[in-house]
Parts: sequence; C-alpha cells; structure tokens
Amino acid sequence: MACEDGPGGWLAAGPEERRDDVTIQQSGEKATETGSPAVWDEVIRDEVMADGAMQHFGLTLDKFLDHAAHWHPDAEVVSANLDGTISRAGYGAIRARALEVSGLLAGLGVTVGSRVATLAWNGQAHFEAWYGIMGLGATCHTLNPRLTAEQSGAMLRQSGAAILIVSADLLPLAGKIADHAPALSRVYVIDRGAGGSTAMRPGVTVERLAPGGGDPANPVVWGEFDETTASGLCFTSGTTGAPKGVTYTHRSSYLHTLRLLQADVLGITAADSILAVVPMFHASAWGLPFAAPAVGARLVLPGRQADGASLARLIASEGVTLGVGVPTVWLGLVEHLEQNGGELPSLKRILVGGAPLPPALMQRIEQRLGVTVQTSWGMTELSPSGTMAVPGDPARRASVSGRPAVGVDLQLCDPGGNPLPGQRGVEGHLHVRGAAVIERYLGDAGPAVNAAGWFDTGDLARIDEAGNLIITGRAKDLIKSGGEWINPAEIEAVIGALPEVSLAAVIARPDAKWGEQPVLLVEVRAGQEISDEELLASLQGRVASWWIPRTVIRTKMPMASTGKIDKMRLKADYGHA
Repeated sequence: MACEDGPGGWLAAGPEERRDDVTIQQSGEKATETGSPAVWDEVIRDEVMADGAMQHFGLTLDKFLDHAAHWHPDAEVVSANLDGTISRAGYGAIRARALEVSGLLAGLGVTVGSRVATLAWNGQAHFEAWYGIMGLGATCHTLNPRLTAEQSGAMLRQSGAAILIVSADLLPLAGKIADHAPALSRVYVIDRGAGGSTAMRPGVTVERLAPGGGDPANPVVWGEFDETTASGLCFTSGTTGAPKGVTYTHRSSYLHTLRLLQADVLGITAADSILAVVPMFHASAWGLPFAAPAVGARLVLPGRQADGASLARLIASEGVTLGVGVPTVWLGLVEHLEQNGGELPSLKRILVGGAPLPPALMQRIEQRLGVTVQTSWGMTELSPSGTMAVPGDPARRASVSGRPAVGVDLQLCDPGGNPLPGQRGVEGHLHVRGAAVIERYLGDAGPAVNAAGWFDTGDLARIDEAGNLIITGRAKDLIKSGGEWINPAEIEAVIGALPEVSLAAVIARPDAKWGEQPVLLVEVRAGQEISDEELLASLQGRVASWWIPRTVIRTKMPMASTGKIDKMRLKADYGHA
C-alpha cells in the first residue's frame, strides 16, 4: 500500500480517508476500521512506521571485542607470563580464541544465566576467557587469588559455579577452594609457566584449556540474549566488613564503558598503550578490558608481576602511555627508579584509585616520572567508576577525586539519609545512583538503595563549588571519643603528606575514660627518619588538639587484596589495649 506523507497525502488527510477496501475513521488518537484484517494490519504498520524507528542494537559486551577485531585486528594485547616471557596477540586472533572458549563451554552446557568462575592474573588467556564466558550470556565470577580458600569457597557456594578457569600457578589454591565448593566439578588451566599440584577432591576433573573447542558445524553466536543479562560477578574487598556479591549486567557495563571513554574521564584513543595493573579479578579491572578494545588501544597485562622492576620493564618495552592502579603500585615503581635509576619517557599519565592518595606521594610520582597523576573515586558497587579528575587539570589535587560524568549522580545526606539542603561546601554521607550502580546485592532479599534509588556508599564527603568530590572519610571508621567524633582520614592526610612517611593509618583503641582513642600507625619511607614527637607535632593547629593520637606504632602496613591498607587487620592486631 502506498503511503503519501506530503501535502495532501495520507498524513494530511481529514478525519475519514478511503484506501482500497478499508475505511479508517479517526477520532482523537484512536481509529476504527471496516474491511479485511490483513489490510488493516498493513495500515497499522504504516501508521506506526510513519513516526520512524531505529534499529535494535543490544548493549552487550561482546560488541567491544567484535569492533576491535574488525577495525583494529592488529592492535595488541600484551601479557607478561609466569615464566618470564612475553605473549602478544592482535584483537582479531583473540576474538577467534575467545569464540573457541565459548564453544567449549557451550558443549558443557554453559548457557545464558550460567556462572563460570575464574581464578587468574591479568593475562591474555584470562582476557579471552572473559569474552568467551560473557559472549554466551553466562556470568564471569572472578575470584581473588589473595583471599583464603575458605573465603573463595564461600563465594563459589553463593554463585554455584561448576567450572573454574585457573592460572597454572594457582592450582594448589584451586584444590583447596574445591574442598569448600561442592558444586565445582571442572577446572581448566590457563597461562604459561610452572603449574602446581593438580590434587583435587574426588569428582573434580582438571585439564588444560586448549584451543579448538566447540562444534564447527554449529558455531557459537555471541550476544543472542537481552542486554540486562548478568555479565559479571565480583565480591567487595571486605576491608571494612564481610564481602558482598555485586552482579554487573551487559547494559550497565556497556554504559559504564561509554562513560569512561569521554574526553574528561579516561579519554583514551587507539594511540594509547594502557598498562592495567588493577586486577581483572576486582571490579572488572575498572572497565579497562572493555574500554581498550572499544577504541583499539593496546592493552598491557602484567600477570602477577606488579613489583616496581617488572612494571618498569613493561612500560619501557611496550611504550606504555597510561598506567592504571592503586597508589601503592606506583610507590613501588618510584622507589625502584629512585634506587636503580632509569627513565620512562613514553609514560604520560597515571590513573590512581581504590585508596586515598597522599599529597606527598602524588608530588613524588609526578616529579620522578614526569607524568600527570589523575585521581578518581569509585566502588565495586559502581562498576566501579564514580568520579574522575579531568586529565591535565592544572587545579588537580590529591584530595580531589574529580566530578561525575553523565550517567552517575551524587547526593550528600545527613546520617538519616535525608538530602542536605546545601550540596556544596558541606560534609555529608555520600549517596549515588546511576545506570551502573548496584540495586541489590547477590542473595539479598531487599534492595541496597532507598525508595528514590540512592545507594549509601558509606563514605563521608564534600563537594566543592566546582562540583569536585572530596572524600573525607568512611562513616564506619569514625572514632567516638568522649562523646565527640574523630575523623581518621583527616589525621591520615596530614601525616601522609610528610615526606618521610610512605603510609599512614589511624584506628580506634578502647579507652576506659574516653570510650575510644585514636592510634597512629606509620610506615616510614626507606632511608628516612622521623621521631614520634615530630609526627604528632605536624598535627598541631591542623586538627583539634583532642584528636591528636597519644600512641604511635611503626609497622609495615598490611595491604588488603585490592591494594588498600587493610584496616580490619590493623584493628585486629593493634585495636586493643
């Protein structure tokens, strides 16, 4: 049936118009008809299509690797192997191997909604496994190798994953985890290098994940599922409480990736070589395994070697332009270069997050490496990016975590969750909502957000007049002394700025008179000396006098599995009289 939409055509017709054997009687927004149903269906179709339409394009993560393989097939993923060698492969070859992983898993019955676990370092085979799992519509449940077997086993019991993909050197740990995960039945080994014992409880098979999986006569097709399908499962680090499972969806991570790629956020291009020191087993490696192929950037994966010497070699050999990781990683790199010399001229920028950045360390990194440090704030529950400083902003400061990009919003509230009347220049409890923010934890019956969809981050924060976020502490870390609150983060910021100090932390210790008193724990920079009196004197006039700790403890700071200072460990070791 012809449809004329010009002057005098059907769209300009009066309330009644004749077409073949159909009479359309229009009244308001409704229409009635007489004539054959088949012709009526055609009229309705034409009427709907008169408004136009766009193609359906599901926001599924496999499309990032598809794009890279088609338009940037030779751009490389570079991996440092366990045996000291370097592997490299273009996105085209990696996509082919990831499809073979999908074929193998599909042959085992893995389908949309299944969960497959990984216990592996940052490397090519792990990258391929990610896309092989997610491309099927299954959920990739990343396990942290730095947790105990009991902790990982408990997570596997929650996810119900029957298949585990493991780095060769982590086989002994996998065997111990299997003892705590009754649903686990198959273990596939990846990565080069020396493996460990393959001893497993009865009922668990172990074999190497080899290429060539799947049925050539029935090839796997990626992305044939809804974009709201779960793609990843990551547990929180548990540095301030019990770990909780956070489930990412294809849609949430796709939108998170588009946010990362904005010029005022990560702003990467195909000309970049990105060193992802942030682990793939935590918060999707901050989205880098999706963002890099999305623009065809080189992705450099350091395996388990995150020491300063290993990172310096990788940066130099692979022309790394952007490094991404927690502050302690870059402290190790700087200390290596200070002790052994060397320059890294290709490195232009370092993105830090996951833990507060002491101002002295920021200055030290920028001066020694000749780079710009870009600060950020996020959480596992945010996929994980929340805010990021604008690259190259001359007003950047270590204490400022930048502004949110479109797709995520911030709100400061009082302790009862009520929005503060003024959102600028005041301290409040930080709440957040957005397309990549958690709605409910794994296994929880109730939501993790309030009725308006806001998630309470547990952080205390301020927002300055320019819209920059400044994290001022964790609500759970506040110390109540004599009925008044002490914020450890403010003390840590002052002590951490001293050039003699590498790391500082403040915890509570019970006190018979005051209820709680702050204790200062310090790791002094190698080759430096500073007395307790000098440490405490630096706080005079900077914080209230009754905030100043009476006890100073020198220690090697324990680090949690994600590179943060492990305050739970500090409280267990030193939080008693």
